Amino acid sequence: MAKKMWAGRFEKATDKDVNDYNSSLPFDCRMYKQDIEGSIAHSAMLSKQGIISEEDAKSIASGLLSIMEDIEDGKLLFDNSDAEDIHMFIEEELTNRIGDAGKRLHTGRSRNDQVALDQRLYLLDETATIIEKLDLLIQTLVDIAKDNLETWMPGYTHLQRAQPITFAHYLCAYIEMFKRDVERIAASSKRTAISPLGSGALAGTTYPLDREWTADQLGMNSCSQNSLDGVADRDFAIEFASSISILMMHLSRFSEEIILYSSQEFKFIELDDAYSTGSSMMPQKKNPDVAELTRGKTGRVYGNLISLLVIMKGLPLTYNKDMQEVQEALFDTIDTIEGVLTPFTGMVKTMKINKDRMAEAALGGFTNATDLADYLVRKGIPFRNTHEISGKLVHYCIENNTTLEKLSLDEYKQFSEAFDNDVFDAISLKTCVEKRLVTGAPSPMQVKLYLESL
Repeated sequence: MAKKMWAGRFEKATDKDVNDYNSSLPFDCRMYKQDIEGSIAHSAMLSKQGIISEEDAKSIASGLLSIMEDIEDGKLLFDNSDAEDIHMFIEEELTNRIGDAGKRLHTGRSRNDQVALDQRLYLLDETATIIEKLDLLIQTLVDIAKDNLETWMPGYTHLQRAQPITFAHYLCAYIEMFKRDVERIAASSKRTAISPLGSGALAGTTYPLDREWTADQLGMNSCSQNSLDGVADRDFAIEFASSISILMMHLSRFSEEIILYSSQEFKFIELDDAYSTGSSMMPQKKNPDVAELTRGKTGRVYGNLISLLVIMKGLPLTYNKDMQEVQEALFDTIDTIEGVLTPFTGMVKTMKINKDRMAEAALGGFTNATDLADYLVRKGIPFRNTHEISGKLVHYCIENNTTLEKLSLDEYKQFSEAFDNDVFDAISLKTCVEKRLVTGAPSPMQVKLYLESL
């Protein structure tokens, strides 16, 4: 086993089981690019400040870039390494390649501020990917909504048919949710883009570092203002996990309705064969596995958020080895949401919409009963009275196995003389939806204006 870089204080080598237990390289190796970027910026700053020579800085940068190239080409593997983590792996490899200049890289730096920087840089890169995927889902919903401005369907409360809406208006509800998700994730990125580099182990350093210059080179907004907080803070990871948990909650709610709406009991939509699976026993089955997996993985992301909160809740300042556990929960959250968004968007984009079935359901559920009451209000009858009249008419229809649209005018007049022939136009699905013109309502005109505003 290779000698540890910190071994000067110790007389015994680390026990193999402890070494394996302690190592984070199997999972933090994914941050090799960010670790190298941070090290190049740090060495350039050391040279600028006259702490190391310009020649050493150039040698360090060249060596680090060659390491990155070899990792990406598969020439340099992480397998069976004695290094504890990605930071020591790269530094050891660098020193092997360029000699003493590699040993000067860690001047004025600790793995405590180094790992915090790597995590922030990695998260910023992955956040950009997540937002890009989420934008694609939003655009997919916008495109479908534009084609369904007059696709009538029932809106629900308590999962009972309530009032008529359009499928476009329904999709726009999820567009609003996902817009907020983008805003939340982007807002958390601003707080992630703060460089802790220069905080050292916990108390900064006596070297004249230019922390602001390094932060700028790395594309960060600023540098941390307290060295203790710089290495102890993992709020950025928790805030990200919280934002993704809310996003997953929205995806799960959408999944639940896709599962319901694609069932034979609803038949509002049919999922494409490419985004469905079958049964090994029942040949007729077409299962919404993408939606079900999304619903299931939501609990996994929630678990990661709780893990992060529990890991951090009792830690004294500053760095504690417990914080190594933050990485796996963070990485799993990133992998999960990125893995969800692509197939979920494909599932939504390719689903078939059964417009006739949606309209039939809206007609059959007395979703126009409120509009019937409003019709009588316009005739001068108080709403509470019209509500009762409309309710009695619904009860009459149920007893006689009919609908409000099929009643004769004479039948209507049995409940109120205020009814006239214009009642039939007033309670048509088209009228019920089109007359809802307030901001945010489901009328095709309002939904079209909303989609244009996006």
